[in-house]
Order: sequence, then C-alpha cells, then structure tokens
Amino acid sequence: MAIYYKTGKNQEEIRQAQEQVSETVSRIIADVELHGDRAIQEWSDKLDHWSPASFKLSQEHLQEIVQSVPEAVINDIKFAQAQVRRFAEAQRSALKDIEVETIPGVILGHKNIPVSRVGCYIPGGRYPMVASAHMSIVTAKVAGVTSIAACTPPINGEIPAATICAMVLAGADEIYLLGGVQALAAMALGTETIKPVDMLVGPGNAYVAEAKRQLFGRVGIDLLAGPTETLIIADETADAEMIACDILGQAEHGPTSPGALITTSQRLADETIKEIERQLKTLPTADIASVAWRDNGIIIIVENEAEAVVEADKLAFEHVEVLTQNPDYFLDRLRNYGALFLGPQTNVAYGDKVIGTNHTLPTKGAARYTGGLWVGKFLKTCTYQRCTDEASVVVGQYAARLCELENFMGHREQALLRVRRYSK
Repeated sequence: MAIYYKTGKNQEEIRQAQEQVSETVSRIIADVELHGDRAIQEWSDKLDHWSPASFKLSQEHLQEIVQSVPEAVINDIKFAQAQVRRFAEAQRSALKDIEVETIPGVILGHKNIPVSRVGCYIPGGRYPMVASAHMSIVTAKVAGVTSIAACTPPINGEIPAATICAMVLAGADEIYLLGGVQALAAMALGTETIKPVDMLVGPGNAYVAEAKRQLFGRVGIDLLAGPTETLIIADETADAEMIACDILGQAEHGPTSPGALITTSQRLADETIKEIERQLKTLPTADIASVAWRDNGIIIIVENEAEAVVEADKLAFEHVEVLTQNPDYFLDRLRNYGALFLGPQTNVAYGDKVIGTNHTLPTKGAARYTGGLWVGKFLKTCTYQRCTDEASVVVGQYAARLCELENFMGHREQALLRVRRYSK
C-alpha cells in the first residue's frame, strides 16, 4: 500500500488560491474586451510597469535587438530551434491526408488544414523563457500556420533581448512586448491595434493557464499548461543527489510548482529529503525552490514498480523522470504524463530547453486526457465526402429509414430527394 511520506498544501488551500486567480483573470479579460488598447495599457503599466505608445515592435527595432545579442547566444538558439524543427517535421510527416472508397461509389476523406492565425505566448516575468519561442512559433511554422502573433512581457521594465531574438529567428510575423492575462486577452479578443487570433498556445503561470481556460471557446487553445510539475520515479539504484537536483531544478520555476518522488526505497526517500535541504543552502534560486518544495513537495513510498505505476498515473504530472533499473517498464505501462524522461542520462531541463520534444505540456491532471503541444495541435482534421448517383441511392434509402426512426422528417426528405432524383 502506498504511503504518503510528505505532502504539500491541502486541496482546500489550493481551491481558495485558485478562486482568487479566477476572479482576477475575469476582471482583466472583461476590461480588455470592453476597452481594448486602453485596458492593456493600464494593466501593463500596473502589473509590468510598461506602457509604451505601441506594444508592437517594429522591424527596425527587432533588427536592432537581434544585433545586440551575442553571436554565441544566437548560435545556441539556432541549435535548439533546429532540434525542435527536426522533431516537429518528423511528426508532421506522420500526419497524412486520406481518401478511401468505403463502399462502391462512396468516397470519404480527411484533410489536415493548418489553423490560419495563432497567438503564441512566451512567458517572462521572473525568468526570460527563451525556449518557449522555439516550442510554439517553430512548431506552428512547421504545421503551416500562415500568421503568427507572439507576445512576451518586459522583465523589470527592460526588453528581454534573447527572447525577442528567438521569436524573430523562429519566424513570428508580429511581436508584441506585452505580458500576462492582458496579452492573452488582447490576442484572443482583438483590440484597435491587435488583430484577433484563432488559437492561443504557450505555457505560463496560474494566471496564464486560467486566462486560456476562460478564453477557450472564443478561441482554441493548445492545453492548460500552468505551473510546472515534476515527478521522479526511483528505485534503490538511483541516487539522492540527482533526485534532489532534478526536483529543485524545476521547483525554481515558481512557488506553486509541485515536485514529487515515488520510490520503492524508504532509505532513498530519507536521503532525498536531507539532500534537498543540503542543496537549498547553495542554490541561487533557493528562495523560490524552497517554498515550492515546502508547500507542494510530495514523497510516496510504494511496495513495487506496479504500485509506482498506479500512483504516477493518479498524479498525471507534466514531467516524469524514471530513475530505475528498467525504465522501459514504465514506458510500456504509464498512461498519464506530459513527457517521459527515461534513465539518468536525460532530464527535464533537456526537454525544457534543447533536445527537441516540446516543453508546453499538460498540468493539473490534464495528462489524463491530452498530450502536449505538437504539430498536430495546429492542424484541423476536416472530413469530406462524395457519392456517385448509384451510391447516393443506396445510402439514401438507409438514411431515410434511420432519420424516420429519430423523427427527423426534414432529414428524411433530404435523403429521399436523392433517392428519387438519382434512381435509374
């Protein structure tokens, strides 16, 4: 039986915090919908201390920013984008348009049609999230999206040059220095100066995730990708130093970021707790990571690997690292996760920044029903049909009877009209 060795905040505390987030997000969205550019100016000034005459960066300004970035940084960005692009292209090649004759004269098919206009949110705030530009913009381009607007916030009133450079290199058509809920609302609803998009994508904090949730329906979204989550599944072959390093490495994202360990070894659980405390003494971001671990850290001790699978699927975390003797056991059996990192040679940071898989992933249990952002999220799989005269008569006779069964007499007449017209 699984033992919860360490737990974080209780569900009531989490619910109360979420209510406050929801109320704030609703207020900002309503304001942007009613007042457009004036609202985003006011909220940007209030929250980010940033209120320019125009949030859109001109081509001349973008060129200046790119030229200010060191060549070594540009080369690193290009390397990362090449990996993301290569994997996205492989995914795209797996998605085929189809056409099939299901019975004589009945032709059915589908086409994978890219979304026309997408809004990509690149988080900033505490950290310049350069990699998010690769994950959303590059992937959208590979999918064939024709118009991409991208927003990222200023950091302490300054332009995040490396992030903007990555957005340019990724191929964004419009770039706005605008953050938070006001950015998502502006892209989704449109303002006097920002054309509305058809879909919002990108990760972010709890406010960004809630904004996407509230805006869904008026626009599409990729998924609800909120504060990062990391789970490590480990047995006695793992070492506490690596586990602690990998949990804290993600906990620094923010104070609401959960980190969890599921292990078959109580000794390893105890060593991990001690190691986390030791590493927090020297970690430069310990002020954030320590709060995340204190409030959201979880340790579960299980009897065996099978029970580890059960508990991991219950958590359905965004990132799952497997540090066990046989990682493939979990690759074959786990069902609920955003991305899987198999063996000690890889880690979440690789996926976050450079290896090529997408880092915009489901959180808060969404991995139970969706995967992460990928080329397919930008494609609409749309069906079509055609019939010969003879096939229309055959299908129409069945359709008429089935429509009558449901009392849809207008539907029935659509079918019978074809039967009469195309019968020999």
